[in-house]
Parts: sequence; structure tokens; C-alpha cells
Amino acid sequence: MLLTPRSPGPRTAPGPRARTALRGSRRLKSALLASAVSVCLVAASAPAVPLGVGDRLFPHLGNPGYDVAAYDLSFTYTGSNSKPLQAVTTIDARTTTALDRINLDFAHGKVDSVDVDGEAATFTSAGEDLVITPAARLAAGNWMRVTVRHTSDPVMDGNRDGGWVRTEDGLAMANQADVAHLVFPCNDHPSDKAMFTIRVTAPNAYTAVANGLPAGVDKGGPTDPTTTWTYRTRHPMATELAQVSIGRSTVLHREGPHGLPVRDVVPTKDRAALEPWLKKTPAQITWMESKVGPYPFETYGVLMAQASTGFELETQTLSLFEKKLFTEPGYPEWYLDSIMVHELSHQWFGDSVSPRTWSDLWLNEGHATWYEALYAQEKGGHTLVARMKAAYGASDRWRAAGGPPAHPKEPTPGEKISIFRPNVYDGGALVLYALRREIGERTFEQVERDWVRDHQDSTAGTADFTRLAERVSGRDLGTFFQAWLYGRKTPPMPGHPDWRPVAPTAKE
Repeated sequence: MLLTPRSPGPRTAPGPRARTALRGSRRLKSALLASAVSVCLVAASAPAVPLGVGDRLFPHLGNPGYDVAAYDLSFTYTGSNSKPLQAVTTIDARTTTALDRINLDFAHGKVDSVDVDGEAATFTSAGEDLVITPAARLAAGNWMRVTVRHTSDPVMDGNRDGGWVRTEDGLAMANQADVAHLVFPCNDHPSDKAMFTIRVTAPNAYTAVANGLPAGVDKGGPTDPTTTWTYRTRHPMATELAQVSIGRSTVLHREGPHGLPVRDVVPTKDRAALEPWLKKTPAQITWMESKVGPYPFETYGVLMAQASTGFELETQTLSLFEKKLFTEPGYPEWYLDSIMVHELSHQWFGDSVSPRTWSDLWLNEGHATWYEALYAQEKGGHTLVARMKAAYGASDRWRAAGGPPAHPKEPTPGEKISIFRPNVYDGGALVLYALRREIGERTFEQVERDWVRDHQDSTAGTADFTRLAERVSGRDLGTFFQAWLYGRKTPPMPGHPDWRPVAPTAKE
């Protein structure tokens, strides 16, 4: 996620918002589940309660007791983005413990029925959980299929952001960090990635696009003026990265490096105006590959939404941008280019390698900011050193306001996306700059390549990154990382003893 820029020029902070194999070895969720599994095995007669996987920042997000392998989502859109969509969510999962109940995250829609393994199940709500009681207890280590027939409401309450985004001509999704469950029932935590099949039925005047590659377009009969579009991912995906676009759109196709299919989704009337920007993507992918290695997914492209979201978002294989950012004057070309690279770089950092917990957010946003800034230096002449020096000056203030990069403060009540603060953006990039200064550029680049290779299609956390840096560099970096990732104050910058934090102004 990246906050939509408010003024041109270098930024020191983006602001407050901004494979078939699902290998068991990479499902490293034991630390998260330890505190939650014990309460999962409740007797069927006990009151339904919301559960969670133990995330420090989102205690009730995700659910213990099972590991999702695949989602099959079906949405039927009427042509009005103010009316609920009819939907069916089917979840294939493997139980990791015996279950009397199954908790799913779902909080914004009407549930009509639930089946578990083809048999009707009872259900109720508890907090933002859908609590399902199957006809029979589920044994540990078995596969289960849960089918929920429900509505998916694009009209959100005033105190919630994200989920469905209503555009001028339809809908898009923005589910980061914790609102995919406002759209469909799920295990809404990035530690449980899964494969996705997404089907959208809409009137013939509309085009639907989703994550992954097309898997069929079915036209309705003479009396059915609708089309059903199907997409499938070839790599597992976190729920917060799901994307569905429904609109009066055109899909533009071009070829990226190594024959990668690139497809962009744009308002039909704006295709000519947006083409100068869209045609940049293949070269940007090539640039990123030169830094960290092969692009990790089956396709890429950008979705230009006719909506005011206040942010840009790295939804997997199809990044979301506000169209007006590219059609209204006010921002220099190099600046918008770097923003495109920010979201592109997330395909490696955040999407392919997803955070194990939301406290690991700096690994997403710090890396995306790093490559954004590096691109601006190489392609726009805006030096990395200048940006990092400015970030160093502000870092103590960011840490005080939002916590150190790897231990961010909890979300502000009513503003859950407030974890997207400067401390994890430029503050996270500053940690990477310090690391490069500490271990040398070539070693740092090897760390980056090994990171995305070793953890592709998986989840990883801060401890994984620090261990990798120590292994590649052959050094004990414990003191370095403790200070830079968890310290209340910003440590001295290696190689820049003259850099000093800037005291806050009276207004701060």
C-alpha cells in the first residue's frame, strides 16, 4: 500500500495509509497458533466466541485449527454497485486439530446457508467471526470443504475502509490489511496463503478481471444477458491481496520479459490517455528482475480505478491505482514512475514473500520504498542518499509516533490501517540502507536475492530476514538489528557520523 501523493517532489514518508504445491514446511504458524489452539477445541454447547491466530496487532484476525488450501469465490453482480452481490465461497482446508466448530472471518454480509462436506451445518456470528458447527466433529489431519452461500455488500459502514471499493462504473477490491472478510468468508491472515479460483457473473456491458490468469468466459443464453468470467491463480495468495475488478473496462495486453503476459485493466474511455504510463511496465519489471531475480508470478498488470481511495495497492498480479493520479496534472513523470515501481516491487516483497505477522509489515513496505527510491535515483536523478538522510532526520519522531520498524504500535482505535505509518515505509527503507552500509553493497544484494528465492510463495518474518543477513554476511548482526529494528531511538548511521535526528517543530 502506498498513500496517494499530495504534492510533487521527494517524499520522506508516504503517510499513515498507504505454486500447486502448498508445502507443509512453509506453514510455519505454530508461534501464532500456540495461544489460540487451546480455545479452539470448545464444546459444541459453549457460547460461540471470536478466535484469532495470535497476531499482536490484530488479535482476532485469522483462525486456528485448519490450514486453507484453496478458495473458490463466485460473485453475481447486478449492475448496481450499491446493491449486495450474491456470492458463494467454497473453502478446501485441512484440519490441524480436531474441531467441533470452524471459525471463519466474515463480518459484512448475510449468510443464507453453510455446508460442511456436503452436509448442512448450523452457524452463528461472534464478533467478526462466522462460527460454524458441522453435523459431526472433524478429526485432525483430514480434509474438509466448507461452502457458504452469502451476500457481499459493497456499501460499507462509515467507520470501515476497504473491502469493496465502489468506482464510477463498478467495483474493485482493497482488502489490506484486515478487511477481506468484509467481502467473503475466509481465514483472513497472511500466514495462511491459498490458491484462488474467482468467478464473476455480470451484465454483458461489463468486464470482470481478477487475480491470476483467465480460465474461461461463458456467455449466457438468449434470455440471459450476462457473462461469467473465471480466473485462477497459479501461486498461493494471502486473502488481503485478492482483487476483483468489475466495470466498463478494456483489458490491454502486452508482453513482458521472458514472454510474461502483462494485462492492464483501464476504463475504456481512458485507454489512450493511460497508454504512455502502461507501456512502461515491461521495462520496470526488467529493472526489478535485475535487482532481485525473476518475477515471481504468472502475470502482472495494473488496474486503473475510477475512484478516490487515497492509496495505491499491490494486489497480487494486478496492482490497484487511482486513475486520476495519471490523468490529472501535477506530478513529474519520474515521481509517478517510482510509485508504479513501489507497487510492482511488492509482488516480490509482500505478495510472493508475505509477512508472517502484521508486525513484519516493514519487510513489505520498507522494501517497496527502498526500490521506489532506488528507481528514482537511477531513472530520475533523485539521490538515494538525500532521501535517506531526510528519513534519518525524521526517524526518531516516526519511532515515537508509530513505534520502531519491527515493533509498530497497535492500530489506532477505529483506524486499523493506521499501522501503515512512516516508520514502516521510509523508516523500514532506512534500516535497509543502514544494512547495506554495514555489510557492503554486494553482500546486501545477495541477501535480497536469497530472500525472495528462499521464501517464494511462502511467509516469512523479521527473524528469518536477520538470520539470512547473518548467514550471507558471515557476521553476527544481533546488536545491529536489535538497535535498528527495535530501538526507541535511531542508531548512528554507518558511514555517516554527521547525520543527526531533527528535533520536532512546535507544530509536531
